[in-house]
Amino acid sequence: MNYIPSLKYESGQLTIVDQTRLPVDSVWLPIHDLNTACEAIVALRVRGAPAIGVMAALSSIVVFRNSVKAGEAATVERFLEICNTLRKTRPTAVNLFYAMDRMSAKAAGLEGLAADALQQQLEDEAVAIYREDVELCDAIGRHGASLIKEGATVLTHCNTGSLATAGRGTALGAIYTAFFEEAKKIKVINTETRPLLQGARLTSYELVTAGIPTTLITDSMAAMVMKQRRVDLVMVGADRIARNGDSANKIGTLALSILAKHYGIPFYVLAPSTTIDTTIADGSAIVIEERTADEVRSFGERRTAPANVNVFNPAFDVAPADLISGIVTEKGVFRGPYDFR
Repeated sequence: MNYIPSLKYESGQLTIVDQTRLPVDSVWLPIHDLNTACEAIVALRVRGAPAIGVMAALSSIVVFRNSVKAGEAATVERFLEICNTLRKTRPTAVNLFYAMDRMSAKAAGLEGLAADALQQQLEDEAVAIYREDVELCDAIGRHGASLIKEGATVLTHCNTGSLATAGRGTALGAIYTAFFEEAKKIKVINTETRPLLQGARLTSYELVTAGIPTTLITDSMAAMVMKQRRVDLVMVGADRIARNGDSANKIGTLALSILAKHYGIPFYVLAPSTTIDTTIADGSAIVIEERTADEVRSFGERRTAPANVNVFNPAFDVAPADLISGIVTEKGVFRGPYDFR
């Protein structure tokens, strides 16, 4: 099948799908400068940990090349400044830091190189990160699909498909693989994912476009469908995984992991190994991004709560490792107790 791409990089030009406009409008946003790149990440025009990392890597070379064309010096120092600015955009998704660390390390080894050669080698590294994510998604899809039985119904949360990665996706990638490559007759239940509705707007859009049977529910309906045995397994993505397997993902994931444990439903986390942060022992060290109050006070552009009501709006929560049946990476399916080093 043809997946809906999150971004395109052709002839040195980077464009992204503005995901805040989906599913009503499909708008491609060109990335030319640092402000546009940073705003796109902060405003969730691009989102999903793998996609953010790939987009940041490609943005770093596009911004660097355009700054050189505008008369700035083609120095490693300038490139490192660009990477440092990009890495400050969002605190939780570890793929962003992985990509910027990798691009920075590459640049540090190119000191003294001529401008054209410097730009080419940096571009090669960014494109490698892009292509590797596509391959990682393919492998995750194969391993994840092995967990989905014929006739199963999979509950998923937020968006973990092609819009969240450079490839077919992680949790949705497994669903795509099971449905299209293994011809399994499966169904999906996807949560709307408040407050920004990534499940309703993006996952539903991907699945309906792909022709995979899916049912949209509000987040608060998950307990009911699990109690009624309408769900065979839960598959979610991750933005950061600690060494012990604690997994940070879109807000609401913790509740789903608790519900799945209560009702005896397998709960799987699917993510590339680049999402595993081996520098932290457990989920208590994961920085949780808090976003603006207006995301909760409003539905789109319409106010749905008093303008002065206090709001708590964490973008992520952490599912503890002991509630996770398995963590799926490109290397296979891992079972607890987890010890990623």
